[in-house]
Amino acid sequence: MTRRPALVLAATLLALLLTACAGLPTSGPVNAGRPVTEEEGDSDVAFVPAGPSRGATPAQIVEGFIAAGSGTRNNWETAQQFLTPDFRATWRPQAGVTVYRAGERALAEPAEGEIVLTIAPEATVDATGAYDVAGEGQITIGFRLERVRDEWRIAEAPDGVILDENRFRSVFRSYELMYFDPSWRFLVPDLRWFPTTNAATRIAEALVDGAPSPWLAGSVVSAFSADAGLAQRSVPVRSGVAQVSLESSARQLEPAVLDRMQTQLQESLAGAGIPEVDMLVDDQVLTAEPVNVASTRIDSRPLVLTADAFGFLSGTQVEEILSLSAAVRSVDAAAIEVAASRSMAAVQTPTGAVLRVETGAAPTEIDSRPGLVAPTVDTLNYIWTVPSGSPDAVVAIGTDGAWREIADAWPGATRISAMRVSRDGARIAAVLRVGVRPSLWVAGIVRDADGVPVALGERRLLAVLPGDGVGLAWGDETSLALSYTDGGQTFVLEQPVGGPGTALRAPDGITTVAGGNQPGGVRLRDVDGELYVQRGASWQDQFSGVRVLATQQGTPR
Repeated sequence: MTRRPALVLAATLLALLLTACAGLPTSGPVNAGRPVTEEEGDSDVAFVPAGPSRGATPAQIVEGFIAAGSGTRNNWETAQQFLTPDFRATWRPQAGVTVYRAGERALAEPAEGEIVLTIAPEATVDATGAYDVAGEGQITIGFRLERVRDEWRIAEAPDGVILDENRFRSVFRSYELMYFDPSWRFLVPDLRWFPTTNAATRIAEALVDGAPSPWLAGSVVSAFSADAGLAQRSVPVRSGVAQVSLESSARQLEPAVLDRMQTQLQESLAGAGIPEVDMLVDDQVLTAEPVNVASTRIDSRPLVLTADAFGFLSGTQVEEILSLSAAVRSVDAAAIEVAASRSMAAVQTPTGAVLRVETGAAPTEIDSRPGLVAPTVDTLNYIWTVPSGSPDAVVAIGTDGAWREIADAWPGATRISAMRVSRDGARIAAVLRVGVRPSLWVAGIVRDADGVPVALGERRLLAVLPGDGVGLAWGDETSLALSYTDGGQTFVLEQPVGGPGTALRAPDGITTVAGGNQPGGVRLRDVDGELYVQRGASWQDQFSGVRVLATQQGTPR
């Protein structure tokens, strides 16, 4: 074959955690662990927290137990030392993670042997590695302790571990599980968080024997099925090659299925620094080749409209797109998104109307409803539109001009300020007002057998914003870039699709955001037509006179 480089609380406490409205400082020394072997496929450093001290008080035992959540080795072996023997047999550390805001905590002992921890939760990670933003406010978590050989030990506690946000980002890492879109043309990432130890095993188990996240399940497909489960849970990595052992029934699968399985595994494990994968049955390598998939990369140059040109900005010159540039310049444009083929664009005029602009055809007005947000294009050239005051009135307009209504698209929302389809056509993000605060959401796009969009899947909250959102773009396959105002200042939020985001101060007066091919590749346009490009944590003024900063949905294939 050829190859190419390429973690909840107990039931009652879980309900309390998710519905109540959490920082506990860790205690005990935490040291760098030994280097791990290549065969284990682990990270270079592991946390080795301290076990319980003789004569420790109940509060100290609970603090030590929390701190030991950073030690993932041998199924959280150190954390288990803080438990009674009976509870140790039933406690499930891999049930999930509660991530809390560092420095915010309260520890109370209402009675001997009872500890109540109050924290401000940042997020939760479930047993499948899915990261979900927590609600505002505080939650309480209870612990009951008993004496074992005259030493306090925990007899009741939630399943899962509890980590502050800083420690969480050191112990866990995000990994992309790769699925296909229903056409089998694009790979669609499903971001999960796993401990860095035994990453290959965790990724393979989640991909082969698991399922897509519920919000994405109706929008992606997998080549893996019950006929190709893991024969063993361990995935050794030797000389840079992950060895994934499958059940013997995998031998009977069609070559095309095996090739897609190989592609999903190889691309998923690449994020763990593993460049090659072997699929084995009874220690024999299955013959499989990665399949060609459509790229979601875009041109690295900004796509701009100036007074006399539309195209890619190179230095101080604008390189026009053959045929399409003239068509775009023939209309008065206030917002532009260009399809991957570069033969069609969705254009919004200053009056708010949306046009389909194509090479070799006259521009066509397709939606003139009042208050439309900037349009967005999917992989099948459907143009998606929605009025800002009616988030439930989303339509996808095909090349035939027919409207496909997306019923109940954003339930509970009273306003929408931006909406963007991902470059793989499987996901859609929106800045909504749900309740009193603006927030960023994502959903999977559900299509029929012909690829026609018919609905949105389960909606997922990514971030609650401190101020109104102004612009939105996909930064790459796994992240979004969003500008918002807070206290009179402008910020850009780089938000993973399932993970903690990072906010950067931005120039004031931003009107448009455009993404790149990786985080940190954001472009901004302000109200005066200045174009800014990201340089680390700062912004460089690159060009003046930009009337529209356009967004790209890919490159021609």
